[in-house]
Amino acid sequence: MSPPFLRLGVNIDHVATIRNARGGRHPDPLRAAHLAVEAGADGITAHLREDRRHISDRDIARLKSELTRPLNLEMAATEEMLAIALRHVPNACCLVPERREERTTEGGLDVVRGGEPLRKIVHSLRDAGIRVSLFIEADPRSIEASAAVGADIVELHTGQYCERALEDDAKGTAKEVERLRHAAALAVDAGLEVHAGHGLTYNTVAAVARMPQIVELNIGHFLIGEAIFGGLHSAIRHMRTLMDQARAESKRSSVAAP
Repeated sequence: MSPPFLRLGVNIDHVATIRNARGGRHPDPLRAAHLAVEAGADGITAHLREDRRHISDRDIARLKSELTRPLNLEMAATEEMLAIALRHVPNACCLVPERREERTTEGGLDVVRGGEPLRKIVHSLRDAGIRVSLFIEADPRSIEASAAVGADIVELHTGQYCERALEDDAKGTAKEVERLRHAAALAVDAGLEVHAGHGLTYNTVAAVARMPQIVELNIGHFLIGEAIFGGLHSAIRHMRTLMDQARAESKRSSVAAP
């Protein structure tokens, strides 16, 4: 079967990080979201953290009311965040681990030990018509547990793969690519939609984009950083092109396979 179209979700958190460094309302994450859509983003991701270090409650309200593409709300699996999600009803919620002292999300959600509290949050979101994604490590136990708690989607954490690639560790990079590929196949077999993200760059996106089971990549920090040098539209268009080229290679390979 031919691999499906690969969607790009653009995370705008760090537009808000820059705004918050000085205060005020500039640069505006909503404006960045509109530019991202114009450049080819299929959806917008925003992480509302407990400490509100970047995206704010006001940002979420504006994004939900004014976006022309799906909004994916990243959030911790807490009662506070559940209430916010149920108030705004984004298209999807991606549940992520969260610690105040971390710079960014470190590793995947511990779904195996999430138990009944996690299951209740997942089902509360789904009952409201919100698709639920769990940000997990690419391991079989996490995938099995994600299906068991009722998630619609798993987003595979690509951070370790990107770190090995950045270190020019060819053996380690190949091992991480295979781990992601195996996990993506297991997730599809478990009835889960598969997304991926964290740390992806122009140099690392192709290997993940070639995996036919993955239908969406969520990329943020790198694109906002590249926007400083060449503009947000240019950065997103180039990433979109690299993704499309890699997916086209995957399709050609599937057609050529006996």
